[in-house]
Amino acid sequence: MPDGTPRHTADDSSVRLAFDQGTLLLSGVARNFVERVWPVDLWTYDPRGDNRTCGMESSNRDSSVRHWRTDALHYDRVRDDLKRALSSTQVEDDVPAWHQIHFPRCDLHAPRPDQREAIDSWMERRRGVIVMPTGTGKTEVALHAMVRCQCATLVVSPVRDLMYQWHSRILAATGIDAGIIGDGVHRVSPISVTTYDSAAMHMPRLGNQFQLILFDECHHLPGAMRQDAARMSAAPFRMGLTATPDRRDGNHALLDELIGPRVYTQAIASARGKTLAKYDVHRISVHLSDEERSRYEALGRRVRDYIAERRKDEPDYDWQTLCSESGRDPGARSAMQAFHAKRSIEDRAAEKLRIVEDLFRLHAGEPVIVFCGSNAMARDVSTRFLIPCLLSHCRKRERQEILMGLREGRYPALVANRVLDEGVDLPEVNVAIVIGGGSGTRQAIQRLGRVLRKNAFGRACFYEIVTAGTRDEQRSRDRRRDEAFKK
Repeated sequence: MPDGTPRHTADDSSVRLAFDQGTLLLSGVARNFVERVWPVDLWTYDPRGDNRTCGMESSNRDSSVRHWRTDALHYDRVRDDLKRALSSTQVEDDVPAWHQIHFPRCDLHAPRPDQREAIDSWMERRRGVIVMPTGTGKTEVALHAMVRCQCATLVVSPVRDLMYQWHSRILAATGIDAGIIGDGVHRVSPISVTTYDSAAMHMPRLGNQFQLILFDECHHLPGAMRQDAARMSAAPFRMGLTATPDRRDGNHALLDELIGPRVYTQAIASARGKTLAKYDVHRISVHLSDEERSRYEALGRRVRDYIAERRKDEPDYDWQTLCSESGRDPGARSAMQAFHAKRSIEDRAAEKLRIVEDLFRLHAGEPVIVFCGSNAMARDVSTRFLIPCLLSHCRKRERQEILMGLREGRYPALVANRVLDEGVDLPEVNVAIVIGGGSGTRQAIQRLGRVLRKNAFGRACFYEIVTAGTRDEQRSRDRRRDEAFKK
């Protein structure tokens, strides 16, 4: 502890817990009290006075009073620990700014047995992550839990489209016109919706206004900045929803701290043919033309030769170093350009388009989504087959019009890169064609989930078109390491 920290025992009549800029401030206690109640290094001593932070007039407080500070995330634990250490009359808890609310109505279907199990498992502690495949009704589970909790709630989603979907679902199910925080709107209500980025930005001011915080697609939360949305919230009730909790960087382990443990898990394989449609997975290999293969190999040699040349003087020179130098070193930049050109050949092999054409003929009359690994390939497919193309920069109105056209049958298919991988509600579709993408299993499972909702078209088909003899094959194997892709 820094020199000068108070060492006297707590003045029990003036113990105060407050919320300030995404943190908890504990005043009126001494170092020996903090170390006795919290043996772990939970608190940081803050030698600054509290006139500025707690919003009280200097005449009412002694400017020599000091604080202990910790993330607002720990409010539930700190409150319980203080109750055990002191009587309730000795603690002034100024943190909660939330209230119980009443839902005007609850227009929700009775939950299925698996949904009820997920709800009940979460309600036992009102903290934790629910893992359910896309299409099994995670939103319904969350809405049932919200209605049962009857408390101020903030729903956090990864993108604006999903934020507005939550707003519509809450209005339809409960009659509440939820507040919107994000996309140029700042209307805060006891029930509100926002995005991860907006939540991280505004949580220092809003972190004590919601008793329940719900993170949709919560695998996004452990990002470096986004996790602040959880750390700066004092909400004691926390729910995470996801179909794919694991992250390649291993930071999914942080979800236990930020939200709570996994309280319910349902695999796609267990829902296959029950709550989800029966489906088939097909992998189709294509080959590069002689011209494509010659250029592909030449570009690969350029990258390998550059790295080998650099290793003559720098034995530890590796791919990460090349990436870091590509912005300032012409040689590294040229090698990086060769790598991306090589990757583009894998992704945009001409034979892939011929297979897509065959699959369109095979599934004539059925709505189809084509998933690409790049905007360039998505445009290739769009112009070749005259179908709409959805990319990340498409405006909200354009996205809605295209999805409505697919739903109404005006468009037989659409092509997208990433933008439809998760979250967004889609029309009834039972055919997905994947012709490129990252190597992550999560993306593959999210794309599979896009076609697994039961509908009038019956059995679903998931096709993956892979360029043989390239890294595309390895990426395909990496994407399909999950039980969901086994026969």
